[in-house]
Amino acid sequence: MIVGVGIDVVDIERFGRTLEATPRLGERLFTPGERELPLASLAARFAAKEALAKALGAPVGLHWHDATVVRHDSGRPELVVTGTVQARADELGVATLHLSMSHDAGVASAVVIAESP
Repeated sequence: MIVGVGIDVVDIERFGRTLEATPRLGERLFTPGERELPLASLAARFAAKEALAKALGAPVGLHWHDATVVRHDSGRPELVVTGTVQARADELGVATLHLSMSHDAGVASAVVIAESP
């Protein structure tokens, strides 16, 4: 059963300007491994974290580092959640998180579907 769906879209250039203007923002939003990625990938990961929050009902108190996007050798992205995000997912009975991300034409986007058994 679908518990929640979230979607987010990020203007890559604008996101880059925001990161440059606020250097510590990248540290707050991304894990050390994520911070090494190119700007378009960072924007897509930010969209994924925003979409995840929406799929979980956008509760207050989620920590950005408690959700990270990893990419499998096949190229498939996966959300790995811990801490506050895992607690919210458990509260809602979420067993599976589905993620799709894309970036093209200056825009990054992500869709998250939260599913329970």
